[in-house]
Amino acid sequence: MNASAFPSSPPRDFAGYGDAAPAMRWPGGAGLAVSFVLNIEEGAEFALSAGDERNEACHEVTHEVRGAPDLCMESHFEYGARVGYRRIADLLARAGVPLTLNCCARALEATPWIAEDAVRRGFEVCCHGWRWESHAGLPVDEERERIARSAAAIARLTGRPPAGWHTKSSASVNTRRLLVEHGGFLYDSDAYNDDLPFYREVAGQAHLVLPYGFDTNDMRFFDSHAFVRGADFADYCGDAFDWLLAESREAPRMLSIGLHTRIIGRPGRIGGLRALVERIAGREGVWLATREQIARHWRATVPPPPGMAGARA
Repeated sequence: MNASAFPSSPPRDFAGYGDAAPAMRWPGGAGLAVSFVLNIEEGAEFALSAGDERNEACHEVTHEVRGAPDLCMESHFEYGARVGYRRIADLLARAGVPLTLNCCARALEATPWIAEDAVRRGFEVCCHGWRWESHAGLPVDEERERIARSAAAIARLTGRPPAGWHTKSSASVNTRRLLVEHGGFLYDSDAYNDDLPFYREVAGQAHLVLPYGFDTNDMRFFDSHAFVRGADFADYCGDAFDWLLAESREAPRMLSIGLHTRIIGRPGRIGGLRALVERIAGREGVWLATREQIARHWRATVPPPPGMAGARA
């Protein structure tokens, strides 16, 4: 099927910044911004017991129960809320690491104590959709309603609307337009194509994108078991950190580190997160920040490209 079959699909950009990355520095003159993101999805996974059309098949083991509630799957997800969240949040808070929570709104409704704890600790709460699901192919009116419902739930539970959005898996061709239409979203993270934020013209506005990463992410404990021990996670993410830090002496860089309460929160893996934090902490030229802080600094220091809607005159 050729691209013309989806005329609303945004044009692809294979060039990026090339050799012309913005001449900017992060606060304190840092070259590398590091963003730790903890995904809160427990209670938003597909479950027949929650009235969904199927059970989630992606968790600690690979199988799918059809036609009946999957109590094994549900129990695996519950671990993240019951144990993993506190273990991770305490570790990062003790180390003084700012944290963004990527929250599915249905999950946060199921675990309101996480919302209360996030507010108390000063964590950013980003919107990760309503359920733990892809938006690709969603009817536009249905997607519009889910965005509004998700943002309203997070605002009610935390006292402020989310500044950011990140779709699980693929966004739809309409997601960014609907985020801009909804208003209030400072950025989205529905991209995996760069080591720096960038602007996209959406509905006549310069919309900011903060790319995310699936490689520097504890999901790889589940994805083909690329990570097995906590040290695998620490070593891989640490190597990415070292490389980007070296590059950041010449041009700014950003590193996203993805975490999940039910994955890295297990006692056999959490040591990998501690080792990574110890490898990063105190390094010169590094700014640890929430994604909202990164987005606000970028908007304040890097204007949209000339000619883009929303660019400064």
